[in-house]
Amino acid sequence: MDGETPLRAAGRRLLRYLRPQRGLVALSMLAFFVSAALEPLLPALLAQLIDRGFQPSPAWPIGLVPVAVIGLFGLRGLFAFAGNVGFARATSRAVLALRGDLIESVMRADASLYASLSPGVAAARVINDPQNATAALVGASTSVLRDGVTLIALLGYLFYLNWQLSLVSLVTAPVLGFVVRRVQRRVIAAGSRSYESQVRLTGIVDDIARAWRVVRSFDAHAFERRRFGAEAEQLRRQTLKSVTAGALMTPLTQLVSSAGVALIVTLALVDARNGGATVGQFVAFLTALLMTIAPLRRLTDVTQPIVGGLIQARACFALIDTPSEPDTGTRELARARGELHFEQASVAYAGAERPALHEVDLHIPAGHTVALVGPSGSGKSTLVGTLLGFVAPRSGCVRLDGIDLASLRKAALRRQFAVVSQDIVLFDAPVADNVAYAQPRDDAKLEACLRAADIWDFVQTLPEGLATPIGVNGGRLSGGQRQRLAIARALYKDASVWVFDEATSALDSESERLVQQAIERWRGERTLLLIAHRLSTVRHADAIHVMAEGRIVESGRHEELMTRGGIYAAMVRAQAID
Repeated sequence: MDGETPLRAAGRRLLRYLRPQRGLVALSMLAFFVSAALEPLLPALLAQLIDRGFQPSPAWPIGLVPVAVIGLFGLRGLFAFAGNVGFARATSRAVLALRGDLIESVMRADASLYASLSPGVAAARVINDPQNATAALVGASTSVLRDGVTLIALLGYLFYLNWQLSLVSLVTAPVLGFVVRRVQRRVIAAGSRSYESQVRLTGIVDDIARAWRVVRSFDAHAFERRRFGAEAEQLRRQTLKSVTAGALMTPLTQLVSSAGVALIVTLALVDARNGGATVGQFVAFLTALLMTIAPLRRLTDVTQPIVGGLIQARACFALIDTPSEPDTGTRELARARGELHFEQASVAYAGAERPALHEVDLHIPAGHTVALVGPSGSGKSTLVGTLLGFVAPRSGCVRLDGIDLASLRKAALRRQFAVVSQDIVLFDAPVADNVAYAQPRDDAKLEACLRAADIWDFVQTLPEGLATPIGVNGGRLSGGQRQRLAIARALYKDASVWVFDEATSALDSESERLVQQAIERWRGERTLLLIAHRLSTVRHADAIHVMAEGRIVESGRHEELMTRGGIYAAMVRAQAID
């Protein structure tokens, strides 16, 4: 909407998540209205007690007094309870829906998001921000409903008792509005800076928790403590500014309101002394007038939580609006044979001086085992990323079984590949769940894959076997165990093409030999793409392609390349491989 502020737009979008619960919200609001409408009955009851209850012959039995008072408070509390519970139910469902949209955005976001969003910040956005935003806004809305209706009901009763005096109470409204607007601007500015600082601090904690080995090996405790302390101090200052700005609201509004109250009380006293009202009416008017102060104060206190909630809601929607990964393909593919073909394919990253891949021609027949070798930055990982659809060729094309990858749906494409990377990622779940990740569990297949990856014997020694949790990212396992478990997961997927990107880099020589033997068993049945710096792992490949500066500069079998005495032969000699 033109002219709409970002915070107001965030509020409108957040309300859409409550729309499916509008029936429950309406009932909750009705309960609040009834609870607030009962508020003026208290001063009215006092007026009756004073004017008629102290007479020699009261109009009603004294025993009804406690029944009326207790009944009034009980009825009001019952409706307030119903309103709070109803709102809680409605908002919990809204939070669930918002979290679902957030995690969907995170999983489908373009790869560029992960360069700027740390895992810790992502977790806070998905888990904490929806709850905090809705809790703050619903709490403030509840206060506005309950206290707003209470204030209106009390003002109505005041006008009923003495409309002239009640009009005087409105003279402070313009001043009150001016004060609220000025303070609200300060709360918004300070609240935004506080939230941004909190996000940065979350990122620092996430860095320290993820990289604790690096922090300790570099003896960086003092450095990280200073980095954390500086941002924590910044957050403290910004939070204090936000709280200070919000805290100004109450005393300033009370000061303005007290002037109006003082004027009205004085005029009411003058009116009572002149016989314009009974003692009971004066007490009822004064009681109702004083009762307006509490809801008015609470209404002015809602500014800070509303602003804080809208700031967090805005961050949620910024994540939801993150562009999704492009997926323009329409074709499905049940199971590929595994034939891969790069045809003059070039890939360039934004801001890079040269292409990551430059006019690559590469044909890998189905069932062949092919190795890619070369120095870091030569384009091997980009080539794999292109196969998986994470990057798209700027020119040329890449085909799977003769089908242009651009025409395939991303999900259909990636089902054909199982990848084991040197950057192992495991889940905080049992061994079995990590191996059979996102697939139906088959215990016989689990055992076969774990044996093939040379980790079955180790799993048998675990306290709960396959049901043993392995910790965050496999933190309870050694580096080699983590890598073998990742290899078992790739084997379990049973894809047409297996990619081993430095898959044995963390293994000792004996474990590497066993894994190589397992890989050999699938030669001819799967297309195997091996990326390695340790050339001992690739010498038996059907073809070895040497990459440099985004090009394939040599191709052939191990013996052929050694005979040529080129780049590959020099690399082999440097590693002292027979």
